[in-house]
Amino acid sequence: MLNEWSISSALAGVGNAQNSGKTPLGFHRIRAKIGGSQPKNAVFVGRRATGEVYSDDLAQQYPQRDWILSRILWLCGNEVGYNRLGSVDSMRRYIYIHGTPDSEPMGRPLSHGCIRMRNQDVIELFNHVSVGVDVMITAE
Repeated sequence: MLNEWSISSALAGVGNAQNSGKTPLGFHRIRAKIGGSQPKNAVFVGRRATGEVYSDDLAQQYPQRDWILSRILWLCGNEVGYNRLGSVDSMRRYIYIHGTPDSEPMGRPLSHGCIRMRNQDVIELFNHVSVGVDVMITAE
């Protein structure tokens, strides 16, 4: 499958260091797929569905949340010393491709390091990829 979607990456820019808040670059693979049986806009905290479904009311109730919605594709770096192991490990940094509120803009860096997608887009991607699929993250 070849497709293209608009995303939002890290507000802090690109980089692989732990605690940087940056989106890591390089070759990755999908380590885990989470949320396949959940409804669109399902809310996740710590990779677990909370039972909530995102709404404007919920957003007003929890304005501090970094919303992880609908599906999670958890990434693992493939390049030892660059995005895998030590202080640059993408998986230990909990770097995901995930859904975000549809009110959030795409095409602009705003995340805390993850790759955010529209909910329908991340569901479509989730349904077409398998654990182990390669993912290349570039600055362009």
